[in-house]
Amino acid sequence: MDDAPFSRFHKKIFLLTAGGQFLDGYLLSIIGVVVLGMSKELDLTASQEGLVGATALIGLFCGGLIFGRITDRIGRQLLFTIHFIVIAVASVASIFVGGPVELILLRLLIGVALGADYAIGSALLSEWLPKAQRGRVMGMLIMAWFVGATAAYLVGYALVDVLGDNAWRWALGSAAIPAVVFTLARIGTPESPRWLLSRGRHDEARQVLVRVYGDAATPEAIASLSSEEQRQGLGMMELFRSEYLKRTAFVGLFWMLQIVPLFAIYSFGPTILAAFHLSGGNASIIGSALISLLFFVGCLPALRLIETRGRRPLIVWSFALMVVPLVVLGLAPSAPAAVVLACFCGYAFFSGGPSILEFIYPTELFPTEVRATAVGIGTAISRIGAAAGTYLLPIGLEHIGVGPTMLIMAGVTLLGFIVSFTLAPETRGCRLATASATAPADDPALSTG
Repeated sequence: MDDAPFSRFHKKIFLLTAGGQFLDGYLLSIIGVVVLGMSKELDLTASQEGLVGATALIGLFCGGLIFGRITDRIGRQLLFTIHFIVIAVASVASIFVGGPVELILLRLLIGVALGADYAIGSALLSEWLPKAQRGRVMGMLIMAWFVGATAAYLVGYALVDVLGDNAWRWALGSAAIPAVVFTLARIGTPESPRWLLSRGRHDEARQVLVRVYGDAATPEAIASLSSEEQRQGLGMMELFRSEYLKRTAFVGLFWMLQIVPLFAIYSFGPTILAAFHLSGGNASIIGSALISLLFFVGCLPALRLIETRGRRPLIVWSFALMVVPLVVLGLAPSAPAAVVLACFCGYAFFSGGPSILEFIYPTELFPTEVRATAVGIGTAISRIGAAAGTYLLPIGLEHIGVGPTMLIMAGVTLLGFIVSFTLAPETRGCRLATASATAPADDPALSTG
């Protein structure tokens, strides 16, 4: 599988997995578009408004933790489809809510399903991909998130323009359409042969490999894969012991430290730019749109650099470069509008490296038996960061001002640099079994030097 040619089958698996990220971006972003009409009709208090926005992130935390372990136990195939049905039903139910409690519970349920998809989808995709394309294709998943977020803004604003304050119900319900489409498309997705082999189900793995690869699935190739995926009896607690503890800490910390400022800036772009006095006319909205575009564009060179320069240099240098514009903004909050916008665009562009590595490192650094569990733990930790960033940023702007708030963000990003410089390994060009194994100290493949 590591040396197989990249085929239509791999493209299909990628698109099906990317559907989960599209929905994540869509569902987390659509709420911000319609919050005013929703708050008015349901008479939400400020705390209830915050809960509506935060409960999906809390659900992501729970879903990642719970379903990562479950999918390592029962397989990727079944859960790869079921949780999208939950999203579709909960989205339709959102059209008919009569109060804040119902809406909060539905958003929590949606968040749990999205958290499950992080663990299930990324594990399944990484286990199918050839090593030559694994980094680039896994990294492209974050771009689907940005596409989903953009679609949410377009759909939300179009509905608000037509329906006014009543648009929020249909905007929340609109997520059911892509959820149903991807549910139907995912039916029939084959189980991961790596997972089957790790559970000792060799005959089933052989059947799946022959079905997908045909004559290329020779007995020798299957035997080689079987030797790589021998059952080791690893459990969740293995992630908190010896070498895997260091990897778990690295994945959780870099993901969280990257997403704290990123999610806050992405979610509160207009508010932040207004604090820098970019609020004349549509200046803050246009500026936010430009920053959002740069978050997407920054992923493009990063996708090339992970294979030409490697994972470790990309994440270390990206964090270092992300610190600079935040420091400038913190020290010069009265800078000209062009400087402020250039700094935010620079931060967004440089964030492409860590953004794509969110989907690469967690799947490469852990063996098949605990891969989805590890992704789920990373997702859960990162969503703590996302919730903290979105909750604390408006408080910081109000109580300590925009300059100190930007310096705090720079400090968080600097911690991400320190963690990455200290712990980030290099897995470029490694077979999945090699990258996820606890390598001996003299193995350069997983060196952090």
